[in-house]
Amino acid sequence: MATFITRMPSSGDGVRLAVKDLIDVAGVPTTAGSRAVASTAAAAERDAPCLAGARAAGARIVGKANLHELALGASGVNEYFGTPVNPLDPGRVPGGSSSGSAVAVADGEADLAYGSDTGGSVRVPAAFCGIAGLKTTHGRISLAGVWPLAPSMDTIGPMARDVAGAAAGLALLEPGFSVDRAAATRVGRIRPAGVEVDPVIDAAVDAALARCGVEVIEVDLPGWDSARRTWGVIIDAEALASNRALLADPARRDLLDPPVRAGIADGLAVTPAQLLQARAEQERWRATMAAALRETDVLALATVPFFPPQLEAAMRPGYLAHTSPVNLAGFPALALPVPTGQRLPASLQLISGPNAEALLLATGAMIEAAV
Repeated sequence: MATFITRMPSSGDGVRLAVKDLIDVAGVPTTAGSRAVASTAAAAERDAPCLAGARAAGARIVGKANLHELALGASGVNEYFGTPVNPLDPGRVPGGSSSGSAVAVADGEADLAYGSDTGGSVRVPAAFCGIAGLKTTHGRISLAGVWPLAPSMDTIGPMARDVAGAAAGLALLEPGFSVDRAAATRVGRIRPAGVEVDPVIDAAVDAALARCGVEVIEVDLPGWDSARRTWGVIIDAEALASNRALLADPARRDLLDPPVRAGIADGLAVTPAQLLQARAEQERWRATMAAALRETDVLALATVPFFPPQLEAAMRPGYLAHTSPVNLAGFPALALPVPTGQRLPASLQLISGPNAEALLLATGAMIEAAV
């Protein structure tokens, strides 16, 4: 079913953990979901440091999970290794880039999964597969031994069936972590301009917030669309830098899926001056988000503004419209499913300031219990 690129034998009573196949696991090649990488990949000599807590706790790694090639895409479609099947609707995309990680959890093949999130790659597949996913604060979890996409925005985070599972996953990534904060009492509802949200999803987010009894205030957060564009400049430049060797080698370049190859090549058009300007705009955006969070405990909006598209319509824009600005700021965010009254759930995204994951998880658990 294309959920895993490499399945691994495991036994014992430890938690079953799926690991996105851009995180090194000792003795197994890291493919980054790419035939071009797999063609020359040797077995990793050691685990990525982010696995140390899971190993110490006796977790069972059940496999290296599939992903959108090179983590450069949000649909989760992988033409070479196959596309993981969305357990909620096999005809729809699973979301990416951490598609296999989300599917492994959603269909019960793993208790927890690790994914990476550079623009929404934990939160989008969590939303589309009806599970919880946590994007951690940039820099909180080591990226050593992780295939890079855009290092200034890459993060590693846990995925689980519920918020408690996401908290347990973070405690494996960061031994000693606990949810030692009370839930938010004041939530800022943001509605980014220029993004059309499915009204069913928008209503589900509002209903979930209303049911948990917190004070909800409307917060104006100008500059969201500009932040999306700035994120695009930085990821184009850094994705090229991370994968330049693949483009430079004709044999491996030809093994890349054409849309992924084109995505890497987009970085060729970014000038040093444009990148420098984008870095300055990134700092301004970080300050803007921090100011909004001084008005409220957490910010809330839909994780993705639409339901998972059909597989034949996978190449549509807008997957990261509500997620990529969070990566630009480097702040943490939690995605959790909320009911719509229909077959497919919506997903609510909570955003907080740097290193406030405990607040996000406490608030997410409160909302989850209410809905």
